Amino acid sequence: MPPQDLARPADFLDRMQFEADPLADNTVAAILGPWQDVHAGTTHAEMLSAHARQWTQLGAINRVFDDWKDNASLSHWTPRPGTPPEVAAAVADYLRQAPGLPAWADPVKIARAEALFMDQGVLSCLLLFCSSLPECYVIPDLSQALFVTGQLEQHTEYRIRATAAMIFPVMMDGGLTRPDGGGIAQVLKVRLIHATIRHLILRGRPEDAAAVVGEQRKQPDVHVLPPLAARPEAKAMHHALFAHGWNVGKDGLPCNQEELAYTLLTFHYVVLRGLRTLGIGLPRPDEEAYLHAWNVMGHVLGVRDDLMAHTMDDAQALFAQMQARGRADPFTPDPRPQLGQALMRSMEKLIPLRLARPIPTLLTRHLCGVETSRNIGIDGHVSWLSKALFMVLMSLVRGIDLVVRCFVRDFSLARLVTRMLGRQVMAGMLMDQTRPLKLPEHVSARAHTVMARWLTAAGARPPARQ
Repeated sequence: MPPQDLARPADFLDRMQFEADPLADNTVAAILGPWQDVHAGTTHAEMLSAHARQWTQLGAINRVFDDWKDNASLSHWTPRPGTPPEVAAAVADYLRQAPGLPAWADPVKIARAEALFMDQGVLSCLLLFCSSLPECYVIPDLSQALFVTGQLEQHTEYRIRATAAMIFPVMMDGGLTRPDGGGIAQVLKVRLIHATIRHLILRGRPEDAAAVVGEQRKQPDVHVLPPLAARPEAKAMHHALFAHGWNVGKDGLPCNQEELAYTLLTFHYVVLRGLRTLGIGLPRPDEEAYLHAWNVMGHVLGVRDDLMAHTMDDAQALFAQMQARGRADPFTPDPRPQLGQALMRSMEKLIPLRLARPIPTLLTRHLCGVETSRNIGIDGHVSWLSKALFMVLMSLVRGIDLVVRCFVRDFSLARLVTRMLGRQVMAGMLMDQTRPLKLPEHVSARAHTVMARWLTAAGARPPARQ
């Protein structure tokens, strides 16, 4: 059981479901402006016609992102010719107010975290695929927002690459601390993307939606945005978000503060927990350095400081508390099994040996536990015989590691085995040059070089660049 004295008050977390990110939300609202009233019978064509200006403005935001090449580019950003004036003014104001590194940021700890990420190599990516992302799906409200975009059910690999496109700029050398790093620039893009998702789903400002709900939180009949008739026809992600509908009183704001804090935990705590589960956990100072670096990222992303965990005990308690809250408040129909199964299929098809294809599912079950595996619909995906053989294998590997480390301190068969799987999955999902990571060219080149070095160290030949 996690230490209960580290848990947050339930009423505090309830309020956090109705708090978002005023800075980013106001920026997007200034760009898009008010929406015309819509009703449940609105067709796709009517939606496109009534909101043509908003769809155009969204395209302008994406072009702005192309100009944010690195951290240094933020301080001297100027709008390119043809940028709508309201977009230019709102983005300039956003960059003036956006936080840099917090006063409590420790460059030494950040540098140590970067070194740890690089040292773990392909294992860092495997833990993302088989632990961090699956745990993201457990919270039904969060899964629903992801499910609406269609990115995780229909385009799972795209979503994985989009996640990696944030992780690499943050965790590569100097990503958060140097002008030529790309971490701050990438995180500020993601912050505006979250605000755009909220604005589209709610068809207006999150602050206004929260005000309508007021103190009537968790009431299913308070401020319900009905789905539009356009939904089945809306193929573009922005159109699907706008047409989907949302129950604000019951489900809170999309991408709210509690969900952002939970997602942050999946990027640092869940990775560190995975290393412990594999028998290759880090020393406590290294774990806390890793937590610290990601908390710095969370600050830039707009996560409240009082929702961050700075020790593994605090992270364990907060993570368990948030999962329990999410499981107690499910969506109907439940989007989680489709998301989990789509992720497993994406990894399985990258394993050339048919008998080995259940391994990603088995490893996910081992890292995340039975309850999470059931939540995301993968526990019955493989036979009991496969589960038993896998657990015997993991126990054998753990036993060999314990014995050999009596003579060779850094020996780890678990690390070797998981890296073999990780290199296969990473090469297929992150290094396919027909579907490159969406990063500025110089950051993408550095990320590709890092991954190629990891594969070479693991004994694999990296894919040729095209």
